[in-house]
Amino acid sequence: QVLLVESGGGSVQAGGSLRLSCVASGRTFSDYAMAWFRQAAGKEREFVAGISWTGDSTRHADSVKGRFTISRDNAKNTVYLQMNSLKPEDTAVYYCARARGAWARDLVGEYDYWGQGTQVTVSS
Repeated sequence: QVLLVESGGGSVQAGGSLRLSCVASGRTFSDYAMAWFRQAAGKEREFVAGISWTGDSTRHADSVKGRFTISRDNAKNTVYLQMNSLKPEDTAVYYCARARGAWARDLVGEYDYWGQGTQVTVSS
């Protein structure tokens, strides 16, 4: 069983920054890719960013490219999402997820463990 616990969400004004963290239980964290997804009210869950098992390869959705950065620290079993220049349209519940393999993809079905989510609210 893998437990993912997110933190770092909150309310911020447009243009501000937040850093999300996700701590994973278990000894095989470094064997799997990790990703962040988000789900706004009334919308489907969407891919935000993913990172390979080594951290050498990352992918970011076009909507956040240049503003958000995913990273990981395998020694701490933690994946991060640095969010800068936040916009009201970034408002959503953000979820951390563990991939089924070593490479991050953008489909929900490619992930088998999910955190409980953390709310991010950006006001204009």
